[in-house]
Amino acid sequence: MRGKVVVAAVALGAFAAAAAGQTIQGPGQKSNDPTPLAGGDASALLGSGGVGGDRSLAPDILTVSRTADGPLVAKKMAESERFSQALAAEAQKKQAEALRAKYVKPAEGSLTSGFGARWGTTHYGVDIANKIGTPIRAVADGVVVEAGPASGFGLWVRIQHEDGTISVYGHVDTFSVREGQKVKAGDQIARMGNRGYSTGPHLHFEIWDATGKKLNPAPWLSARGIKL
Repeated sequence: MRGKVVVAAVALGAFAAAAAGQTIQGPGQKSNDPTPLAGGDASALLGSGGVGGDRSLAPDILTVSRTADGPLVAKKMAESERFSQALAAEAQKKQAEALRAKYVKPAEGSLTSGFGARWGTTHYGVDIANKIGTPIRAVADGVVVEAGPASGFGLWVRIQHEDGTISVYGHVDTFSVREGQKVKAGDQIARMGNRGYSTGPHLHFEIWDATGKKLNPAPWLSARGIKL
């Protein structure tokens, strides 16, 4: 029994020494004659049925390697960074939309004629005069319902807005939108001209309500923070 204990102790000592990368001495060996343990690898002892032959004591090298896989970690980090950037971009987009003007002045220039009676007839809009080519902009978000020739106006653009209101831009020199196109407040839709029945370069601007009734554009714009 004592001999078995000694053998077991020697085996355990050999396993510990091998794990530390050391050598052991067997009984009767000289100190200058080290004998390495089965190739100097602790896994050899475990794999060949060493201490009880239990391989569960050995680390799973493949699992550890996969867990510490550098490329996989880098891929996950890159995906996380892209997701964060997408969230930031969406937040900036929403902030810009919240700050964006919802109504703008249709064109820069001088108010030369208002809404109402003029020269024995009714003038159903306001005239804003400036040089030919002055940008004309959509007064609010909407959809272009017509862009092209119009009797008396030469060329015009009409835009329908979300509440059914239609804004009209007449005497334009050129236009840069098409029917069915969505526009936002401030988008350039045309350039000021002198086409049709006109006494000089200007924009004739009208507002029609959802029933087609022509409204005075000045108070309509003023109620939305736009002064002519």
